[in-house]
Amino acid sequence: MGKRTFHVELEGITLRGEVCIPESKPAPALCLCHGIPRGGPRDPSDPGYPALAERFCRAGFLTAIFNFRGTGASEGNFDIAGWTRDLVAALDYLYNMSQVERGKISLMGFSAGAAVSVYVASHDPRVSSLIACACPVHFNFATDHESAESAIAQFRSIGLINDKDFPPSVAHWMDGINRVKPMEQIEKVSPRPLLIIHGSQDDVVDPTSARALYERAGEPKELMIIEGAGHRLRVEEQAMDGALDWLTTRALRVFED
Repeated sequence: MGKRTFHVELEGITLRGEVCIPESKPAPALCLCHGIPRGGPRDPSDPGYPALAERFCRAGFLTAIFNFRGTGASEGNFDIAGWTRDLVAALDYLYNMSQVERGKISLMGFSAGAAVSVYVASHDPRVSSLIACACPVHFNFATDHESAESAIAQFRSIGLINDKDFPPSVAHWMDGINRVKPMEQIEKVSPRPLLIIHGSQDDVVDPTSARALYERAGEPKELMIIEGAGHRLRVEEQAMDGALDWLTTRALRVFED
């Protein structure tokens, strides 16, 4: 397994990430998309997304992780519409890697990253399959101007928004959030394979969201409810075992057919 850091420039900001590259090439690719950081100290026992990327790489997937704008080592300010463009830029990078089998590029998103992944998959034919983990049907933190301003203040307090004049228009920022509604986009993922994973005890995104998205989605689709699991599905062995099994035994089979 090899590793390579990368950066992508767009809209005057730099996004930073890392790819884990398996020995066999070209390889199917997987891009992992994180959710909205909650702030506060990091759990030292949590190996994070790098460990997850290594796991999928060992299974034969060239696996990418990166920080959306406003998070981690990437520049910029938190903006859901901007996150969709960030993911397209990451896809551009993967698509142009010589080690990637271009017809086999999957996304796996978590929470807000899942919502963004649904939106991008519904518009970008380069996405060959999608796993949506703990995905909301819509975002509920910008339902009106007052709630949006409150959310902006919260994101500023945890370091996701740093520029004093951002956003230049709260209404435009809200509009971007409201355009990225998985419930309105998920049926357009078909005919690419879709797996929806949700924890039965998710206290952030209600499990009814998973069932609603599943009902709206087109075929082929699968729904996996992890009994007893909460919101952080990437640390749930059953969820990630299921995701890997689905990618290797179902999604890749569809690609080959």
